Amino acid sequence: MKQGTHGSAESGTAARGHRHGEARVPAQPGAADPPREGPPREGAAREGAAPQGGPAAARGEHTHCETPLPAPRPVVQRSSVRGQILDALRTALVAGELAPGEVYSAPALGDRFGVSATPVREAMQQLALEGAVEVVPNRGFRVVERGARELAELAEVRALIEVPVMLRLARTVPTERWAELRPLAEATVRAAASGCRATYAEADRSFHRAVLALTGNEQLVRIAEDLHRRAQWPPVGGPVAPVADAAEHTALLEALVLRDLDAVRALVAGHWGAAG
Repeated sequence: MKQGTHGSAESGTAARGHRHGEARVPAQPGAADPPREGPPREGAAREGAAPQGGPAAARGEHTHCETPLPAPRPVVQRSSVRGQILDALRTALVAGELAPGEVYSAPALGDRFGVSATPVREAMQQLALEGAVEVVPNRGFRVVERGARELAELAEVRALIEVPVMLRLARTVPTERWAELRPLAEATVRAAASGCRATYAEADRSFHRAVLALTGNEQLVRIAEDLHRRAQWPPVGGPVAPVADAAEHTALLEALVLRDLDAVRALVAGHWGAAG
């Protein structure tokens, strides 16, 4: 009788330990664990099939009865509008439609482009980061006035970065790779013939970007692109500069194919001087 009482006490203790999350030890070796009786213990719903708590609860994550979040608001359209306005403003800057020294408000520019002031303001803030405009509190954005000295400084920095790169590419890039860039060089000729400075500016950047991309250095391409874009903004106190002689692109391409380092150096420096 004592042994039975003692055994019952052990079984009860084991059962209580199991209810507190401890592993239950069978009373005899090899004995099957008897089926659980009574109501399920707390938290059992999280261990079984997916409960009423959404995907997070089904993965075993605690949701703490959080209210389901609504579907995210679409932002693609707004980003697209902002990007289009940014491109339009850059084109207006290169074409001289936004005059250096003048202040433009986001609402007025929004009316011009048929959009609200918000994407215009966001695009202008990006141009401010690039150095094209500066914020005028309670008024809008002033187009930065640039003189000959700034253009000369930009040309010097571009020369320090790109001339050694161009010469290295002339020594190492196979001839067939240069042939792939010929359509871009020809596109600059067509853009120059159109007489549209903004169209030519884009074609010019595309050609130089493709050349520098042969280095495989994304940081170099990004920095050179920023310098090139700054060099294309019109200076203050004069008409918009004419487009450069686009034939220089094809001549540069031929020099790169022939690995004529002296011609490459002279053409690159001369092209920057003409294009500004």
